[in-house]
Amino acid sequence: MSYENRTVTRSGQFAAFESGLRGYMQRVFAYMGLGLAVTGVAGFLAATVPALHSVLYASPMLYVVLFAPLALVFFLSFRIERLSLSTAQTLFWVYAVLVGFSLTPLVSQYTGESVTRIFFITASTFGAMALYGYTTQKDLTSMGSFMFMGLMGIVIASLVNIFLKSSAMSFVLSALSVIVFTGLTAYDTQRIKDLYYDSDSAETAGKKAVMGALTLYLDFINIFISLLRLFGDRRDD
Repeated sequence: MSYENRTVTRSGQFAAFESGLRGYMQRVFAYMGLGLAVTGVAGFLAATVPALHSVLYASPMLYVVLFAPLALVFFLSFRIERLSLSTAQTLFWVYAVLVGFSLTPLVSQYTGESVTRIFFITASTFGAMALYGYTTQKDLTSMGSFMFMGLMGIVIASLVNIFLKSSAMSFVLSALSVIVFTGLTAYDTQRIKDLYYDSDSAETAGKKAVMGALTLYLDFINIFISLLRLFGDRRDD
């Protein structure tokens, strides 16, 4: 094969890889965006339908609403390889619904205007960091490790603050959470991008897309909650 033919072949392979990667990342963000939409609809229904509200937040159902999302995250993370793509997708949608239910008591404490404002601030911040993570040539592994250690510190401090009930510590933890999950958005986007292989089967690529969407969904939700606690306007009633 001539040099020119080899160059054309490699260029074609690179173009095919880039096209596949873009499709894969679009699928990740499509899952994530639909997951946020499902969460929003579920939260709206939980807040506005009295019968649903009374069922969800009456003990012991309240504990299911609060802890089931965490259980589903761990289940998906550790069992994804053994699940079918359709099952993984279904669990992701179920998770999005449960998060909507679990966030309703928190979000309902704030005015609709401030919730909307914080959502768009979150979307802008998330979008900028995701774009950076996708386009940068810099390896973000060290930053991701640092942010993960910060996340562990936030989790431990949050557990301690359950007993201390310090408003000052809550404010600091919310501010740190914004920084940590903003950094993790860039790192996770790069990591999800790096996990793409054009030789993956459709099933494997689909499950990677679901898990990537779940990871970015969690980053978005945590940024949103932290900003809401910092800058949201509470209802007077």
